[in-house]
Amino acid sequence: MAQAADKASTRRILGASLSGTAIEFYDFYIYSTAAALVFGPLFFPGASPQAQLLSSYATYAVAFVARPIGALAFGHVGDRIGRKATLVASLMIMGVSTMLIAFLPGYGAIGWAAPLLLTLLRFGQGIGLGGEWGGAALLAVENAPPGWKMRYGMFPPLGAPLGFLLANGLFLILGLFMAEDDFLDWGWRVPFLLSAVLIAVGLWVRLKITETPAFQAVLDEGPPSRAPLKEVLRDHGGSLFGAVVTGIACFVIFNIATVFALGYGTTAQGFGRETFLAIQLGSILFMAAGIVTSGYWGDARGAGHVLRWGCVIGVAAGAAFGPLMSAGHPLAALSLILFVMGLVYGPLGGWLPSLFPARVRYTGTSIAFNAAGIFGGAFTPYVAQTLSAYSINYVGYYMSAACILSLIGLALVRGREQFN
Repeated sequence: MAQAADKASTRRILGASLSGTAIEFYDFYIYSTAAALVFGPLFFPGASPQAQLLSSYATYAVAFVARPIGALAFGHVGDRIGRKATLVASLMIMGVSTMLIAFLPGYGAIGWAAPLLLTLLRFGQGIGLGGEWGGAALLAVENAPPGWKMRYGMFPPLGAPLGFLLANGLFLILGLFMAEDDFLDWGWRVPFLLSAVLIAVGLWVRLKITETPAFQAVLDEGPPSRAPLKEVLRDHGGSLFGAVVTGIACFVIFNIATVFALGYGTTAQGFGRETFLAIQLGSILFMAAGIVTSGYWGDARGAGHVLRWGCVIGVAAGAAFGPLMSAGHPLAALSLILFVMGLVYGPLGGWLPSLFPARVRYTGTSIAFNAAGIFGGAFTPYVAQTLSAYSINYVGYYMSAACILSLIGLALVRGREQFN
């Protein structure tokens, strides 16, 4: 009976960790998909399609600015009050912000108020996701048995490809069965409305979990940190800096493969929207394969070892990206770099928490992950779009440079891993 109860508890913990991040990333990705396909002409004045797309990508970047703010706020609460309550709150903020986007009128109806409201709700999405990922990683890792931390830690990263499949799969289905005018008029709003159903499921799962043993141990030893951020900066500033730099590569790769590639493929290369969405859905499975590979490899050889090899392979993959896209093989190009992305993203779920003690782990992990998102993801679609005007090869070189930068970050924190 005890063994059955333990298995049920493990399923509940990993399910809560995976489902929450999958829902959060679904919300995040339906925005990125709509930003590449719909938001430009809908929410911005018609100077040119290129200008509208760049304006749409600029609102996409807003969430990356908001994410560290969410990381600070939720990290503070998570290290002082606990992981469970914080994860419930982050899911609610993300869900409400996403659902309200479904009701926004366009630029033609209310002028500049339309992009302003869109930007504010995108900011709310960023706040919610800023508190989500770090907490989900801690929920998994702090409940992991010895020798399983990377395999448990891979579940929050797995929420990314699952959320992407849900988001882009839904857009693909809508595109196949709706007239173009209907899709642009109201069909794009359906994925945002359905977020409410997913949030309800996620809350039901999360309300059933208990506090993690590591945080309970912190409370048993004495009062929690009064100022987690101050403690992280004072005692673990080097680890935080190295962690941020290390995380840059995965954000650069992912945003090239998803947001930029969708806009580029459906404009410069002339692919149909549904065709390119199907290509991305197929290639995202390679990201999931990379994450699972990294989990088992990380427990066998160490997360740092996997991250280093992932970055090295990423340098070569960046050089191959442009030629593959130019030759008309986007499935091969995206599958290659997304598998690499899985190798440099999957270990972060277990590796980032290992750099900080339990009393400030939520704050340290959340800030590191979301600050990396700013430097690696916020303006990558914009930069990549600009570089592609000269040559698609430059976009791949940009990815290679990010992987070299992450290798430097890894060198800065080598040997600092810990678990309390």
